[in-house]
Amino acid sequence: MNARSIRLLVVDDSAVMRQSMTALCKRAGDIDVTVASDPLIAMTKIARERPDVVLLDIEMPRMDGLTFLRRIMSEDPLPVVVCSALAGRGTEVALRALEEGAVDVVQKPRMALHEFLSESNEMLLDTIRAAASARARRRLAIKAAAPQPAAPRMTVRNTSAKVVAIGASTGGTEALREILEALPPDAPGLVIVQHMPEIFTAAFARRLNETCRIEVKEAADGDRVLDGRALIAPGNRHTVLQRDGAHYRVAVQDGPLVSRHRPSVDVLFQSVAAAAGSNAIGVILTGMGNDGAAGLLDMRTAGAITLAQDEASSVVFGMPGAAIAKGAAQSIHALRMIPSVIVHAAAKLREAG
Repeated sequence: MNARSIRLLVVDDSAVMRQSMTALCKRAGDIDVTVASDPLIAMTKIARERPDVVLLDIEMPRMDGLTFLRRIMSEDPLPVVVCSALAGRGTEVALRALEEGAVDVVQKPRMALHEFLSESNEMLLDTIRAAASARARRRLAIKAAAPQPAAPRMTVRNTSAKVVAIGASTGGTEALREILEALPPDAPGLVIVQHMPEIFTAAFARRLNETCRIEVKEAADGDRVLDGRALIAPGNRHTVLQRDGAHYRVAVQDGPLVSRHRPSVDVLFQSVAAAAGSNAIGVILTGMGNDGAAGLLDMRTAGAITLAQDEASSVVFGMPGAAIAKGAAQSIHALRMIPSVIVHAAAKLREAG
């Protein structure tokens, strides 16, 4: 992005939301806001002056947000952040929105944004800034898939002797889906931080669990790291790896923002460096900012295998780019190659003993 302000189009039928976003961004100073009360008005405004980011409500009159998103991504892709209530059906619709091409999802506030805590304001503004630098890709029409048989799962699993730690932010939900769906049932245990709202992570994990050959679940305090299992850090809680005799477990903790996030990739990676050392693989994926760069360097220094997603396949290259610039990543890979790199790296670690 250059020095000019980010052009944000807020599409929401709530006058309070439109007014609050306008006030919040005016105070931020680097975001200019245009508003529309429904998608049809938004289309006219997009044609007149193309925005850098669209902040999109889901439930609106005349055209619902998901239909509008599909139209944008098929005709003229723009970075879209979905603003959802994330409750009940709203959570499932938000997941669909990410699959349809939205770069991120934020939880719709229950009160006027000017009454929100500063921490929440900053996280929302950071999401908008990240979206402004994201690559929006055209979505082609997707045919409904035929029902698939249940994915095979390991019936008896060992505590994972090797641990894979993954960190991601903007664009990461689809990157994680591609990686986890490609992993075999006996993949080493994974612990994942994906920046997302608090009540979103459980639904995200459940959705992945339905399509992956490994088990995917939201991490709970004390969960063991097992072969064939991926643990996703709960939103708004830090997740750390701990050694428990011959086993690895995760601890889910409260705490301040670290690298502007909770959960923080740095917190996870630094705990993996301390607990697993050379028995670990660290992966940093698409996302804005530098969360995870310092932690990935700690992992590399501790003897772990470390890798980063390349710029061409990243929606936002901020986090991988920061890690690469810091010398934290031993290798750089396109997203489609990362599952096989993880499997081969884990085999290499097993051979090394």
